[in-house]
Amino acid sequence: MKYMNKLIKISLSGLLFSIFMTNSMAQSSVKDKARALVSQLTLEEKISQVHGGDNGKLIRGVSKMTKEQIKAFFEAMTKNPELGRIYRIVNGIPRLNIPSMVVTNGPSGVAMGNGLPQLPATALPAPIVLAATWDLTAANLYGKIQGVEAKILKNQFFEAPCVNIARDPRGGRTFEAYGEDPYLSGKIAVADIEGIQHEGVLANVKHFAANNQETNRMTVNEIIGERTLREMYLPAFEASVIQGHVASLMTAYNKINGPYCSENDLLLNKILRDEWKFDGFLTSDFGAVHSTVPSALYGLDVEMPDNFYFGDSLLAAVKAGKVPESVIDDKIIRRYTKMIEIGLFDQNMAIIPTVIPAKENGLIARKISEEGTVLLQNKNSLLPLKLNNMKSIALIGKKFDKAEAGGGGSSHVVPLYTVSPLQGLKERVGSQITVETATGEDIDQAVALAKKSDVVVIMLNLLTSEGMDNDIAFDAKTNEMVAKVAKANPKTVVVLKTGSAIVMPWVNEVPSILEAWFPGEEDGNSVPAILFGDVNPSGKLPLTFPKDINDVPTNTPEQFPGVNLVANYSEGIFVGYRHYDKKNIEPLFAFGHGLSYTSFDYKNIKINQAANIATDYTTVYNIGLNITNTGKTAGAEVVQIYLGLPSSTDVEQAPKKLAGFARIELKAGETKHIAIPLEGRSFCYWDINSHSWKIVKGIVKVMAGSSSRDIRLNGTIEL
Repeated sequence: MKYMNKLIKISLSGLLFSIFMTNSMAQSSVKDKARALVSQLTLEEKISQVHGGDNGKLIRGVSKMTKEQIKAFFEAMTKNPELGRIYRIVNGIPRLNIPSMVVTNGPSGVAMGNGLPQLPATALPAPIVLAATWDLTAANLYGKIQGVEAKILKNQFFEAPCVNIARDPRGGRTFEAYGEDPYLSGKIAVADIEGIQHEGVLANVKHFAANNQETNRMTVNEIIGERTLREMYLPAFEASVIQGHVASLMTAYNKINGPYCSENDLLLNKILRDEWKFDGFLTSDFGAVHSTVPSALYGLDVEMPDNFYFGDSLLAAVKAGKVPESVIDDKIIRRYTKMIEIGLFDQNMAIIPTVIPAKENGLIARKISEEGTVLLQNKNSLLPLKLNNMKSIALIGKKFDKAEAGGGGSSHVVPLYTVSPLQGLKERVGSQITVETATGEDIDQAVALAKKSDVVVIMLNLLTSEGMDNDIAFDAKTNEMVAKVAKANPKTVVVLKTGSAIVMPWVNEVPSILEAWFPGEEDGNSVPAILFGDVNPSGKLPLTFPKDINDVPTNTPEQFPGVNLVANYSEGIFVGYRHYDKKNIEPLFAFGHGLSYTSFDYKNIKINQAANIATDYTTVYNIGLNITNTGKTAGAEVVQIYLGLPSSTDVEQAPKKLAGFARIELKAGETKHIAIPLEGRSFCYWDINSHSWKIVKGIVKVMAGSSSRDIRLNGTIEL
């Protein structure tokens, strides 16, 4: 693909780093180099290496400011770019040629980073779109764009990916992560991390751990059972560490079973370092540190964005003998080691372009957006729309003139360019077809436009943002408008642009529904490509859409968002589709659901053992089957493998859990054989008595399907 050429050339820098490090490793170990550097630092210099820039503390009080104060504050920062750089930086030591570590936010592209005003970058589709592709190749390419552009904009540290599970679809940062399933989240994360770090940029997986809500996120104490934590909220982090070799993790704001995450000995030392053998470093979320000595002793390496606890207070604690100087040494050695490994001490080795290849990277962003768009419903095969005999289209929506480039909060990217829905639709249909618009706020006007148009496209936007949780419903007036417009014109398509699941009281009245999420800067091009069949939709839902908000697993205040700053995870492992299956609740649209303009047939499932069962990531079985495109157009299917582990009175298992998947492209009439590996970990549960993974015994159900509620083939494995 031509649009990949420049990215591939840029990726040569990663290859050069690898060659350099391979040769240098023969002379002395990277860790020895880091240790030698640290031995030359004064104590004061050491303290300067475990916190963000000193002036970063000016941002700490923003959460308590009025809107007017925040506006004035950021206006002041905009006038002082140097302050902006200090705000997201760990300063270097010039006398020893130790470079600074400049931090940029993610995970939808290069966000708040090196300097103010914020520099433009490719506004990629939101990570929830990436999850909806179920495509590891796309995830790796997504990561390479993140890494390349971070480097071009003079950043060395990229705060992504976000792998927190969508415990409740109302969570404000659902769009920043990969949905409700830990296996899918882990696989997408690993591919993304490998892409970022391939480009010589440090990835930072976040938020460790269980940052599943924005309400009271700074103070909420989450009561999570041991098995629930291990099976639902830690696996994506574990995969990021063990399989993705991520350089760093960011500790979350919240508490887990008492301690804050930034001073949680169980999480940071016992699990992360002792059990998973993590050899990277830990940074805090901004303002997530609440102590000096406990945070220092229990594993935090870098306080961000300032030196409130890890500045003079930590210096005094070391001098008083409360924190051994060797503990500080270890923190810095861990960070320097990762910086040296990835090439940040040898930037002269890198081939770094000076300008972002906007068109090339924008085209990749568009392809990912198209691939992650989910066709939820398509009655009477209304889609794809046909231009023959079409004279007019009604485009209805409050934001028809603005691309939905991303969600709100720190992940917001200033796009290099945008394509609005109106612009993209007009360019796609040409001048022979009239496109008229209405905001939909005047329902009578929208209905009148619908009646005189050949086709109606309603675009419904629901912005979600860091800092607040959200209802997963449109307002009553919007729902009324959709129902009346659909009644006025039976050829009505609803295009959803949301960061999470949404309830749809009008679902039975609208023939075709697309979930486009937050498509990124190419919004206006990617959606019409699906509408008119230039691209056959292949996206699959990474989270369940409920019929009613009361159907979600966390349907009591004690569970979400908590009472008296305590959130009880009493639903246990029954999150997302696991809950709907256990309770026999019919979802609006199931996890893994996504239609196509063609059809697929599943046949001949075969289960082949590849190795003895283990509790790690070893491939122990391969599930083979044949997939045939039985339609008249080329398309892609995501084949999903679920396991039903045997339950007992002591250990209740979910009816099914995702254990493997593969995306496969097929021409019309084509048949392909695929083999999907299953890991040993998928056959395990966390035993709270031995505090370890245990392999189940008995009959394991094997299910191959097009969604969690569309199982096509069955088999069994006896353990």
